Amino acid sequence: MSLRCVSVSRVTHCFKTLCCKGPPPPRPEYDVVCIGLTGSGKTSLLSRLCSEATDNIIPTTGFSIKAVPFQNAILNVKELGGADSIKKYWSRYYQGSQGVVFVLDSASSEEDLEVARTELHLALQHPQLCTLPFLILANHQDKPAARSVQEVTQYSLNTSLPHPG
Repeated sequence: MSLRCVSVSRVTHCFKTLCCKGPPPPRPEYDVVCIGLTGSGKTSLLSRLCSEATDNIIPTTGFSIKAVPFQNAILNVKELGGADSIKKYWSRYYQGSQGVVFVLDSASSEEDLEVARTELHLALQHPQLCTLPFLILANHQDKPAARSVQEVTQYSLNTSLPHPG
């Protein structure tokens, strides 16, 4: 066995190189609000994005906050419950948001789509949201009664929904 003497600074440099690389650089974080009617799939969406089980999901009462990690960023998502008793409080959670996800059940009844359209337009016109990026997610596309993304888009932006078939 051979021994070799090295300076303390050399040992310190070796240790730093081997085990003290430091924490990875922080990822930017963005605050996003997620809204939509009850049953539109907001909680399921966030659970899937966080790789959580989606078996026993129940409607959100009030709100929940999830950090959704991506490779280059983290989305801090405030999911707001969609029940009538909660919707009136949505605007209290808008402050500080940097983006909006509006989840819409594309297989819902025309009556529910009209309510969703009204809520979407209220959000689009809200002073704290009107300048932010919006994602409108036409959820439940796997259901037989689902309207196409084009139909949902046309309905969301206009006043009438084309009837299928």
